[in-house]
Amino acid sequence: MIVLACDLGGTRMKVGVVRDGQVLARTGIPANSKAGLVPGLPALAAAWRQLLVELQLAPRDCAGISVSFPSIVDAASGRVLAEYGKYADAMDFSLRDWARQEFNLPLAIENDARLALIGEWKFGAGRGSDDVVMITLGTGIGTSAVIQGRVLRGQHGQAGVLGGHSTVRYGGRKCSCGNVGCVEAEASTAFLAELARSDSGFAASRLAAEPTLDFAAVFRHAAAGDACAIKLRDHSLRVWGTLVVNLIHAYDPEVVVIGGGIMASADIILPATTEYVRRHAHTPWGLVRIVAGQLGDNAALVPGEWLLQEQFPDLK
Repeated sequence: MIVLACDLGGTRMKVGVVRDGQVLARTGIPANSKAGLVPGLPALAAAWRQLLVELQLAPRDCAGISVSFPSIVDAASGRVLAEYGKYADAMDFSLRDWARQEFNLPLAIENDARLALIGEWKFGAGRGSDDVVMITLGTGIGTSAVIQGRVLRGQHGQAGVLGGHSTVRYGGRKCSCGNVGCVEAEASTAFLAELARSDSGFAASRLAAEPTLDFAAVFRHAAAGDACAIKLRDHSLRVWGTLVVNLIHAYDPEVVVIGGGIMASADIILPATTEYVRRHAHTPWGLVRIVAGQLGDNAALVPGEWLLQEQFPDLK
């Protein structure tokens, strides 16, 4: 089964053609998510058509479309249920109707963190276990869970995916979601510049000279002994470790998969998180495996066929 797949990020749309858990071809196009979803759909359709030309295929050769969306969605109806500053117009727009009109294909949609977990569960670092949780560390913090072989969605589509907005610091920083002390507000790229500037040693830190302040810079300068960078690194590692412990206590997984762009520093993050979990998680049955995601930017693309078959069981 050949599937047109896309992962709608805040700044980039990852666009691919997939089959049997493999990406046959892919590209990336700019996504001005603050301008809305509808203005970007012509470029998305054109990107898919170009990939099909390169593969000597046509839309009629495809079984359907899979969409990874950065919000809470109702997978059964294909509706976007909430918006968090990205693609705000999607709540009043039918992607399924658009897919039928544009390609004459059915469309399946799922939350981006949940779909990335499905990818790692079926084709990546979570293979072999039916109790897996995933964390994506990036601009925001995404989470998701599979329990006893079932994808956790809940009554309103938000079960498992709001771990980035769990409270890890009572009385902490105000988050964009309205909560206080969220994981995202305490240790995500979106809040990193604000976190750094609030430190009294920031002005004298090498971080202050960085044109773009990201976690790659934090880890690099921390390794060189920069005091402000060390504080930011160690604080973030504790926050991420706390999130992992919370997810372990909530969902009882055998495996925790950590993905996202910040995992370029996996050589530091994985040992620190594993040690934090060893000291703080209550798992009398044994140790939870903490592993890095294997699929990278393809994680939310490769399970497109699985998602379509789940949402449209009659598809061949």
